Amino acid sequence: DIYSIEDLAQLIFDLKQVNPRADVSVKLVSTQGVGTIAAGVVKGLAEVVHISGADGGTGASPLSSIKHAGTSWELGLAETQQVLMSEGLRDRVRLRVDGGLKTGRDIVMAALLGADEFSFGTAALLAEGCVMVRTCHRDTCPVGIATQRPDLRAKFAATPEMVAAYMLFVAGEARRMLARLGLTSVDEAVGRTDLLRLRKTGDARADSADLSWLLEAGEGSPRFQRPLEIQRPRSALGAKVARDSIFAVSSGEELERSYPITNADRSVGAELGGEIGRRFGEDVPPGLARISFKGEAGQSFGAFLTHGVEFRLRGEANDYVGKAMNGGLIVVTPPESDAGSPVLIGNTVLYGATGGELYCAGAAGARFAVRNSGAISVVEGAGMHACEYMTGGWVVILGPVGHNLGAGMTGGQAFVHDPSGTLPWRTNTELVFVQHANSDQLEIVREFVERHVELTASVKGRYVLANWEAESHHMWAVRPKSDVAKIESRQDGPADRVA
Repeated sequence: DIYSIEDLAQLIFDLKQVNPRADVSVKLVSTQGVGTIAAGVVKGLAEVVHISGADGGTGASPLSSIKHAGTSWELGLAETQQVLMSEGLRDRVRLRVDGGLKTGRDIVMAALLGADEFSFGTAALLAEGCVMVRTCHRDTCPVGIATQRPDLRAKFAATPEMVAAYMLFVAGEARRMLARLGLTSVDEAVGRTDLLRLRKTGDARADSADLSWLLEAGEGSPRFQRPLEIQRPRSALGAKVARDSIFAVSSGEELERSYPITNADRSVGAELGGEIGRRFGEDVPPGLARISFKGEAGQSFGAFLTHGVEFRLRGEANDYVGKAMNGGLIVVTPPESDAGSPVLIGNTVLYGATGGELYCAGAAGARFAVRNSGAISVVEGAGMHACEYMTGGWVVILGPVGHNLGAGMTGGQAFVHDPSGTLPWRTNTELVFVQHANSDQLEIVREFVERHVELTASVKGRYVLANWEAESHHMWAVRPKSDVAKIESRQDGPADRVA
């Protein structure tokens, strides 16, 4: 769900605000051109680039993916190493590799081609008893590893010592190989392609492949040296909001603050949300911070927001408002100079949200509430792909929507006010039903709209409430087919009579 390298750079920035001490790792599939992507990832300020090869894996991927997705880790790793060195980026990032690593020889080979770190998956699972049945997705693992069934989990007989013993054998073989090469550590082996040579197999077809490019040595450091200061970026306004608010939220006080905001102020709220999460976990903190902003907020306004915080913005906000928010409240109202039906929040709002509330007296951009799994929201219009991959929560849209509403939506409920009656043709009906809202649903929607008006003084909301008898006939319900089927089986009645 990352649509560009710019989106990825913003996500990395977000993560470093919510947890300033974290190192961010980005996993890339080994394929032709992966080096260029890796360079963009490093410029996006990641600390680790993880190259994943085509081999390995014990899960239940489609056969076409198992056989054809990606290339060997050697090819992707060598290309990434060479591109990062040529761009002068290699010494500030750690290269990690996986994809069927099994032996000490694999470790030494990966190090010589440029890997600083190594990941084991399949081999570690085999060491604890995995028999490669490839039914991980069916909850029927016969040895009790990939299952939640108590009867199957009881069959799990492995111990940590089994995996440790395997890793010690791998390390022993790697040490012996390093000694034969005259090296005293894995660090000394990183990037030493001069210690590799092309091996002739005797097969004319195999030997015709030109692999000499794998052994090309670039200029500069071939391995990680030190991180740069720019790899710990901070949001100045976000840090100030966190400093000013955390004591009140933690001590049971109520705090009110106001700040100007510009579109250069990104991820405001993420650091505060992260600090509250570290202190209180899933518990609701005793205090409350009411924070008001005026201006144009940058990307990820209110990202990772949680309980105990209310954000009110008079103005407009860029993409990713409320990204991954877990609780709290976000209210967006138009600036005094705005008129008509403004678009106040950007694309991908409530991306991955698991809780909290968002009310906006204006429209949202594309992919509104993508992967929302618990947040409540009322907005006054949305672009294409609204409620994409939504798995939970409630969404009320008091205005027009773009095409492809509800694509991949498997949970939650959405309600759209559509006097034109064109919503069924704008909805992706592969997984959802579209029907007029019934009386029980309308009662809940009215409560949401009333709260929307209370918080935003929305002109559109007041009009809908003032003419509820007529306007409620234009309210459509969008909900997953699986939910409707379950309710019908319990009620033995048509879906349009069920709340």
